[in-house]
Amino acid sequence: MRLLGLDVGSKTVGVAESDPLGWTAQAVEIIPIDEDNQVFGIDRIAELVKKRQVAGFVIGLPKNMNNTEGPRVDASRHYGEMLQERFPDLPVDFQDERLTTVQAHRMLVEEADVSRRKQKKVIDELAASLILQNYLDRHGKLVKEL
Repeated sequence: MRLLGLDVGSKTVGVAESDPLGWTAQAVEIIPIDEDNQVFGIDRIAELVKKRQVAGFVIGLPKNMNNTEGPRVDASRHYGEMLQERFPDLPVDFQDERLTTVQAHRMLVEEADVSRRKQKKVIDELAASLILQNYLDRHGKLVKEL
């Protein structure tokens, strides 16, 4: 069983998955969404849940640096509510994601020397991987109580 890590943005959801033991996170894909037209990619998440035997979700919370919550945190929590409604048997947890996008950008530019155009294609799924990896590191092996 695996966890899916999600980096919920206004236009895309970056998706990462844990290995079956819950030790590492790997990028999976980017799902396009359209908040204005109420298109959230939940059907694609359902396909991933079935195909990858998902045991739960970890959603990044983009808190402000002073630990306050803004509209993007509300959007992430709403996404979690939609997942809980669609998958009532799968737990949803949240992980502080402050600086994960900055860290992902730094990894792509400084360590991998990836062009800006290519960065846009992978930044969200790399951020999802960092969110999930931070969660796994914080909780140890795959958490049973999530």
